[in-house]
Amino acid sequence: MKKDNLKEQINQYIEKIVNPLCRMADTIFDYPEMGFKEYKTSALLCDWLEERGFDMIRGVGGLDTAFHAVYEQGNGGPSIGLLCEYDALPIGHACGHHMQGPVMLAVADALKNVAINKPFKLVIYGTPAEEGLQGKARMLEKGCFNDIDVALMVHAGDHTTVDVKSLAGARLDAKFKGVAAHASLTPELTRDSLDGLLLALQGIEFIRGHVKNDVRLLCGIKDCVGMPSNTDQTSAEGYVVFRTYHSCDVEDLEKRLTDIFKGAALMTGTNVRVGKSLEMVGKLPSHMLNKLILDNAQNLSAPQILKPHREKTGATDFAFVSRHIPSAVCRVAFVPKGTPSHSQAFLDAGKSQRAHEAIRLGAKIIAGVVVDLIDSEETFQHVLQEHLDIKTAEENVTCNSTAV
Repeated sequence: MKKDNLKEQINQYIEKIVNPLCRMADTIFDYPEMGFKEYKTSALLCDWLEERGFDMIRGVGGLDTAFHAVYEQGNGGPSIGLLCEYDALPIGHACGHHMQGPVMLAVADALKNVAINKPFKLVIYGTPAEEGLQGKARMLEKGCFNDIDVALMVHAGDHTTVDVKSLAGARLDAKFKGVAAHASLTPELTRDSLDGLLLALQGIEFIRGHVKNDVRLLCGIKDCVGMPSNTDQTSAEGYVVFRTYHSCDVEDLEKRLTDIFKGAALMTGTNVRVGKSLEMVGKLPSHMLNKLILDNAQNLSAPQILKPHREKTGATDFAFVSRHIPSAVCRVAFVPKGTPSHSQAFLDAGKSQRAHEAIRLGAKIIAGVVVDLIDSEETFQHVLQEHLDIKTAEENVTCNSTAV
């Protein structure tokens, strides 16, 4: 069967099954669950896949709400990973994650039930806790994603587009320890932990003028003298989160910020302990997968296609997967241009007709990309080789200090 005819059959199948999946997305929207606590959502997605004959493993990667479902036809074909997120934000599903699972269910079911005369394997990964908790990084450490050749995901947005870069960086936590003495009788014996922390935060403010323009610094006080939660009057705790689109600058930024904390301790006669509680890598792009996504979106007359595509997005744990295998995210427009994610406006559109259209369209786009990879061995091998070339090139780049 010709590829275009096959895609049309798959699109028709998606139309037959998509309405119940839109209702599923609405149901997920109505009971938003935070990272690692997506028990109802995970069960809903797993039950649906199990009922339709997919081989299912729940709780993979040591995470209760992660899952792994497989359908395989023949042997030796490409293994395509369909990844979905489903964690919410404190205000609810203001990032559109409630739509991702239903999209990938539609893709998987359509590809399983429409006759394709070549071998292939579909692996649906449920990936919890994307919002700051790095569920995919934890899954990768436990051996997940080793059974797929490429990874595809879909995400709601204000444009139909793809991304090239994402933010890299880390969070550093600093705990200052001082010495308490009588403030009136022996003030000379006091070494104030809060002085150390405040001096460090001031130093971070000064560094803003001496880093690359893309560097973002967020800092604050976690605990200190006078706060209700403070139980040790000789301690104070703070943090700094730094982000950059230049992955090779992360090590230098970490050292410079650590030195600021240490310098503040030295100036105030206090001690400081600095630890890294969160690390985020930048995306390794797959230009070929991005092109396949945009070509399929164009052929389906997707709304609000961004030309040229978006170069940058925020931090995401999908970046960890992208450094392991070729990976790409299809962003599908469902809100007016300029509407930011994590906003009330994004949340308000979560159960709209446009959200349902985005589910329908996202499924067709991703299914089309999978067909492209299955149909052409040459395309598939080019995707793999491009990833290897980009990864090798990045490893050979000499980083310039952000101090320059």
